[in-house]
Amino acid sequence: MPHLFRPVADTAARSVLVAIVVVPLLAIGLAYWVSASEHVTGEEITLDQPVPFSHAHHVGGLGLDCRYCHTGVETSPVAGIPPTHTCMTCHSQLYTQTAMLAPIRKSLAEGHPIHWNKVNRLPAYVYFDHSIHVAKGIGCTTCHGDVANMPLMRQAAPLTMGWCLDCHRNPAAKMRPVSEVFDPHWKFPDDQAERGVILAHQYLDNKHLTDCSICHR
Repeated sequence: MPHLFRPVADTAARSVLVAIVVVPLLAIGLAYWVSASEHVTGEEITLDQPVPFSHAHHVGGLGLDCRYCHTGVETSPVAGIPPTHTCMTCHSQLYTQTAMLAPIRKSLAEGHPIHWNKVNRLPAYVYFDHSIHVAKGIGCTTCHGDVANMPLMRQAAPLTMGWCLDCHRNPAAKMRPVSEVFDPHWKFPDDQAERGVILAHQYLDNKHLTDCSICHR
């Protein structure tokens, strides 16, 4: 009696069964990898700007406080971008004819704001409040990275939901004294685990930071 199946049929059947399990898992893994890649999150990508403003020079070198330019950071959900006249406070006297500052001079002369490309961008369905974070001991560099050493500003963190939740689930690990929030050179101490717990009890009032309504309103 002739065989109904060829000798390779068993191998082919086993391969198909394995593929049914493996291929979906690989597809899920690939999708997760792509979603977490810098091409999707924008992490570590430097955007072109109308003026090559250097935080390394202004913050790291000159020691400007974050609040000098980002005036709304303590009172508003939005930190704010400085108006042209803030830039001209210094540059009406310094580097007044430098070519790279031509857009600033033009902005002041014409009364039109400079259109900067937003570096740290969140989806429209995410509510983020700068003022509450700095009031609770979350420093600027915790989210924005080592800005004092960035010649050009870039997104230093993935800003994904998982990244935010890591902090909301264990805020003590990222908290510092409110007096140190704007210090770009501040470093977490070796006993941060203990100090962070004390700060969390002091600043957070046992709030449920993983409640969906906190970020999705």
